[in-house]
Amino acid sequence: MAIKITDACINCGACEPECPNGAIYPNGDKWNIADKTNVSGSFVLADGSVIDANSTQPAISNDYYYIVSDKCTECKGFFDEPQCASVCPVDCCIADEMIVETEEQLLAKKEKLHL
Repeated sequence: MAIKITDACINCGACEPECPNGAIYPNGDKWNIADKTNVSGSFVLADGSVIDANSTQPAISNDYYYIVSDKCTECKGFFDEPQCASVCPVDCCIADEMIVETEEQLLAKKEKLHL
């Protein structure tokens, strides 16, 4: 599963620098796949759509920090546990039950992001 940030987020920002994939963004900030990854050119998102890795995508939340699930690997291949969850002072970084991925899928995503 990818990790998500709930509306209990207090916008402290502790999670953002901990993410090895650059998947966490402040509320209202736009995102792209290339941020803090080695991806360039075309990239296929989980929903099957194809985007340019450097293209700016709209913010997922305007109210609190958010995680781009297409970049979240639960820190597999980097750490033993999701770093955002380990530093969150209000425990709002939780498993996203809508995005179920196996460890193998998460590791493959990590490789895709960090060729």
